[in-house]
Amino acid sequence: MHPFRKAVENRDTAAVEALLADDVVFTSPVAFTPYPGKAITAAILRGVLRVFEDFAYVREIADPNGRDHALVFTATVAGKRIQGCDFLHFDEEGKIDDFTVMVRPLSAAQALAEAMGAQFDRIAREAAEAAGTSGASGETAAE
Repeated sequence: MHPFRKAVENRDTAAVEALLADDVVFTSPVAFTPYPGKAITAAILRGVLRVFEDFAYVREIADPNGRDHALVFTATVAGKRIQGCDFLHFDEEGKIDDFTVMVRPLSAAQALAEAMGAQFDRIAREAAEAAGTSGASGETAAE
């Protein structure tokens, strides 16, 4: 089992954050613009753990060189069953430097957008505190 999968399944947000590269780019299934940086990515992932119910990885796919992983998951968001995949790329140090999420079906993606939109002020605040700045990206999760 990949350490990222183990950290997420254990809801160990500190371990998840430790696996992120400082320059990680997070591409959301419900936002047009990717989010660059460890602080905002970690905050988004904490938000996801708050809104997903019954989260479970059901499949793990890895390239032989270990630089790319796909983790297929299921969860429930606002009563909607969601299926998705985390696509992870790892840098030379073994840290996640590219993190893309895709989800289906559309009704569940819309429920996720709404749930994450409701979390986004908290996410932006957490990211700003972690980055030591007064603000994070002004884009909402549903844009």
